[in-house]
Amino acid sequence: MKRVSPIVSRMASVGLASIERWVVLVILLVLVGVFVAVYFDTKKTAADKIRLENARILNDALTRYRLDFENFPPNTDKDYAEWDGDRDGVFISPLVTKRYLRKAIKDPKDPTGALYGSSGNFYYHRYPPGSYGAPASKGYYYVLGIRDMEKSGRPHPQSPGWRTPGRNWQTEFDWVTGAYQEP
Repeated sequence: MKRVSPIVSRMASVGLASIERWVVLVILLVLVGVFVAVYFDTKKTAADKIRLENARILNDALTRYRLDFENFPPNTDKDYAEWDGDRDGVFISPLVTKRYLRKAIKDPKDPTGALYGSSGNFYYHRYPPGSYGAPASKGYYYVLGIRDMEKSGRPHPQSPGWRTPGRNWQTEFDWVTGAYQEP
C-alpha cells in the first residue's frame, strides 16, 4: 500500500468538492447579474436626467428667443409630420444660429439618430393662434415634447404638461411643455 504524504493529504482536504465549485459559480453569476441590472438602471436614470436638463435648456432658449423676437422660432424642417425632431442636427436651428443654444440638442441614447428613426426623441412645433381651440388672443404657441423617458411611463412625474381645449399633448409624450406668445 502506498503511503500518502501528509502535505498531499492536507491539500486534498483543503480543495473544493465539485458541488462546492458549482455553489461558488452560481453565487458569482448572481452577483454579476445584480451588478449588470443596477448598471443599466443607472444608465437609464442618467439618460433621463440629461433629457430633462436638455428640455430645461430648450425651454429657456425658447423663452429668450420669444422675448427678443416677440414670437417663437418657426418650424425649420418638419422631420416628422409637421414636427421638428432632433435626429438631423437642425432641430430648432434658429436657436443655434442666433446663439440661444451652443449646439443642437440630441438625445443621449441616440446622438446619431439611428435609433429613433427619422425624427428623434425631442419634438418641437409652433402652432398658429387659435389652433386646437387655443385662445387666439394669446398668439402663437409652441409645444416641446420628449417621447421616450426610459424610467417612467406616460406621463413622466416631472412633466409640466400642455393642453389646449382641443388637444392634450401629455397623452402623446412622456414629458411635454408649451407656452403662448402672449402671457
